[in-house]
Amino acid sequence: MRLNLCFLVVTTIITVFSVNCTLAGSPGHTTLEMDLDGCIRTALQSAPEIGEANADIDLSSSKLNQAKSYSYPQIDAMALFGPAPTAKQQDISPVINTSKNFSIRDMTWFTSSDLLITQPLWTFGKIFENMKAATHGIEVAKARKQQKGNEIVLEVKKYYYGVLLAREMQNVLAELQLYMIQGKEKIQQLIQNESASGDPMDLFKIDAYSGEINKFMEEAVKGEQLATAALKARLVLADNVDIVVASERLYLPEENLTDMSGFIGKARLQRPEFRQLSEGIAARTALVEAARANYYPDIFLAGMLSWAYAGNRDRIKNPYISDNFKHGYGGVALGIKWHLDFGITAAKVSSEQAQLNRLDSTRQYADSYIPLQVKKAWLDMQEARKNVTITKNAFNSAKKWGTAALANFDFGVGNPRDVFDAIGVYGKMKAAYYQSIFDFYMARANLVYAVGDNPVTE
Repeated sequence: MRLNLCFLVVTTIITVFSVNCTLAGSPGHTTLEMDLDGCIRTALQSAPEIGEANADIDLSSSKLNQAKSYSYPQIDAMALFGPAPTAKQQDISPVINTSKNFSIRDMTWFTSSDLLITQPLWTFGKIFENMKAATHGIEVAKARKQQKGNEIVLEVKKYYYGVLLAREMQNVLAELQLYMIQGKEKIQQLIQNESASGDPMDLFKIDAYSGEINKFMEEAVKGEQLATAALKARLVLADNVDIVVASERLYLPEENLTDMSGFIGKARLQRPEFRQLSEGIAARTALVEAARANYYPDIFLAGMLSWAYAGNRDRIKNPYISDNFKHGYGGVALGIKWHLDFGITAAKVSSEQAQLNRLDSTRQYADSYIPLQVKKAWLDMQEARKNVTITKNAFNSAKKWGTAALANFDFGVGNPRDVFDAIGVYGKMKAAYYQSIFDFYMARANLVYAVGDNPVTE
């Protein structure tokens, strides 16, 4: 048992050390090799748009807490301290002295505290409708976060597949470069053997073709570098971290594409924009009702407590006489508060209703546009799949053409131009083949986005 534990610890240490050695480049520099799923997860974790969406959720949650808090008691407290005139009972007993002289020397100090507690009982929907609107607002923010995540995933796929396409293009161009080298060696050999098929002008043609191929190779290398840099920026990696896309090839996956109507129905259920609209309409409807509730009064229960003390004043115990500087009393009452205005409430109701009507129009647009988006992505996938087969057959035929033309050239009955033309068509069709696979992947990514599937895995 102890031996197994020691073996496990040593194995873990070796594994961690090996991983660190793999990731470590120059001191302080790290290189990460990531596949598509790893890139997506990293992007979703570090994207500033997701942080903004989380802040919007917190903001909506705070609005819900604020709306809930209006149903709780509210307390208003005020304390005062200042000078007050002296007052004695003999000034009002047995009769009130109305000619008492005021003197600053008779001033004293007082302190007072007033407490008012109000508990809403019935607000005709002001509190409830605002709580409902805030609850739906949270769901809107969550759906918006999912939408941002889907957009980020689509962008990551674009850059990731762009890197793979640039690599495939480099492989095709490297193959053409090899053909040019072999062709040049063949023609030089024919010229040295003074064969009738050997023409020095063919060397110039090969150099011209090679120059064009080299130019495209530089563009493909630059394209890979730009796509990798864009992917790194999308993942928000530090300057001392480099990213290497996993070494995988572009190939057409074997999968059956279901009917388009199924994707449209799935989009109506999963697309976050639809959920944003439904929750947003519910929130706006609640805000309209909350604005209309301002036409009605608020009924509440109030409790009051007031206390004041002054050092050189006598307390008057008479319910008809109130002393602001020396007293103590409290009580409970049922209250009603009604705010009436001439057009302000009506304007607020109209404003909220206009926002609701705007969302209704947006929903009508989404009902027609999102199915169109799904249909376009589905048709693009179908077209790309067919183009893959077409271009594959084309570059295979061009390869056979080139083999036959090269054999004729070797026997001295062929034209080297036929070989060049065959190689040119071969390279063009093979590049179009990988471009079609790239188009298929992007169409599938657009379809996943249009349907609103999970942003991490497909």
